[in-house]
Amino acid sequence: MQERSTGKRPKMSYVLMDVLQMDFPDAHFQVVLDKGTLDAILTDDEEATLSKVDRMFAEVSRVLQVGGRYLCVSLAQAHVLRKAVEYFSQEGWVVRVHEVAGSGDEQQFVLPVFVYIMTKFKKIPGSAQQILEICPEEQDKPMRMESAERLVEAVRDRQHYALLCSQLSKTPCGEQLSLDLCEKVSGRPRYTLHVVDSPSVKPSRDNRFAIFIIPQGRETEWLFGTEDGRRQLAASAGFGRLVTVALHREQRYEGMASIQAELSGKVMELAPPGLPARQQVPFLSVGGDIGVRTVRHCDSSPLSGEYVVEDVKGDDACYFRRLVFLSNRNVVQSEARLLAPAPPPGQKKRRKDKKKAGPAEPPTAIDKSYLCCEHHKAMVAGLCLLGSPDPIPGSPIAVLVVGLGGGSLPLFIHDYFSQAQVAVVEIDPCMLEVATCWFGFSQGERMQVHVADGLDYVAKLAAEAPAQYDAIMFDVDSKDLTVGMSCPPPAFVEKPFLQKVKTILKPEGVFVLNLVCRDARLKESVLTVLREVFPLLYARRIDGEVNEILFCQPSPEGRCDPTELGARARVLEGALQQPGRPWDSSYVLADMLQAVTII
Repeated sequence: MQERSTGKRPKMSYVLMDVLQMDFPDAHFQVVLDKGTLDAILTDDEEATLSKVDRMFAEVSRVLQVGGRYLCVSLAQAHVLRKAVEYFSQEGWVVRVHEVAGSGDEQQFVLPVFVYIMTKFKKIPGSAQQILEICPEEQDKPMRMESAERLVEAVRDRQHYALLCSQLSKTPCGEQLSLDLCEKVSGRPRYTLHVVDSPSVKPSRDNRFAIFIIPQGRETEWLFGTEDGRRQLAASAGFGRLVTVALHREQRYEGMASIQAELSGKVMELAPPGLPARQQVPFLSVGGDIGVRTVRHCDSSPLSGEYVVEDVKGDDACYFRRLVFLSNRNVVQSEARLLAPAPPPGQKKRRKDKKKAGPAEPPTAIDKSYLCCEHHKAMVAGLCLLGSPDPIPGSPIAVLVVGLGGGSLPLFIHDYFSQAQVAVVEIDPCMLEVATCWFGFSQGERMQVHVADGLDYVAKLAAEAPAQYDAIMFDVDSKDLTVGMSCPPPAFVEKPFLQKVKTILKPEGVFVLNLVCRDARLKESVLTVLREVFPLLYARRIDGEVNEILFCQPSPEGRCDPTELGARARVLEGALQQPGRPWDSSYVLADMLQAVTII
């Protein structure tokens, strides 16, 4: 190196020296530049290795002036970065990590290269303040990190993203990949992307790659919120690779044009192999817009955590109100359709003029006649299992519903079964307030809500008043997301408790359970216990959903085949359609029961 620099760099010298014990005097340099030396020394977490690194850092600190900088070029393996950040931040130095672009052939650098910039300050005794920052490649301003561990996580995210982009640029992805793009300042997710490849699509210049913006509020629908749905969407769109983009409710979006401008650079990093340079990539959506989402209410419950009530625009310009628990934000907890406001009596329609009409006000009144959830329609259809095959809407029946949510299910039973006495058990008083204030729920002579734990309420009834309900319905979610069953909580399907449910059910009654279980072994154990308690068990899978509705009866004598059940449901459906009472044509109760299986 001395020979190469002779005559060219007279002020540069090369010295043979041990970095763990340098001969330079104290505070001799303003900059110490390390290009890979730390990575070469810190190869493991052995005590001897860490001791060497401590000596190296101590020497760097000794030869640097106050205000000087230690610049370290590194691949930022987690243990290397963590050691450097913790050491210098504890010494009172300012720590900043820059992501830098590789030089030369881009394919040469799969992982990004980082530079640690450690600025030396005098250590203030007793001060615990740490200044930790990261500056990603695409940003001019650094972002402050609250801890060394969070800084290490942020670097790891950048590394994983680089690996992902490298993988996607070389081969099609067999599985759907997802990632969050976060807001620069807050770090909160702004876009959630899923990369979907369609091997069946024959590639051409114009159908290799497209971006699909999911309208706000519709990200939970089957077509957009499930792997099978996104796969079908990509195939029907006719593109070899489709990136779906979900918008987050906490963020504001100006419109399709601004989203396209914001995402164009980033999504091109996810382009498929062989995409021609400067290829125009289309941005697609439903109807060409980003949808409508209006947050009506946000709050937090000690039992349910943070939740939000929002109005969203669905198909055919219909609006829906939804309750979403933010602990499981991809699941709609409750949903109700909103009624379009009717004009005041006697008001004539405005004459059409040349002025363009302003945007119509979204509706706010709840359509209590409409059941948005398919599993609620199946649960209502299950009432045809009660006693005789004759229609029962005018017959006195006692119904217990455990789990209120927005109240759509008990409200429908109350309104369409004119003699029904409905008792609802809800453990969370905040949910009763939400249902009352935002979903049109109300109590009365035939509708009573008991704020209690469903387990305790049923146990008390079993001891005091057996055989009093014609129908018992469980539509209660589990707060424990670690279990492979999100509805109901496991305690609700344990044998001793189910025997208590059977005790308060009339001999000719029906117990209807909404089961949402992704764990096949757990589901089979639940069905085994149900069969031990209830001799007659029907199951109805809900198309496109994980939900399965189970109809359980305490006596095998009323067994019917699916065809007979469909006929009884058809009679019930006809009886529910009374003159002057709204009825949605999508309620085909016979279809709900003709597809059951006897377990």
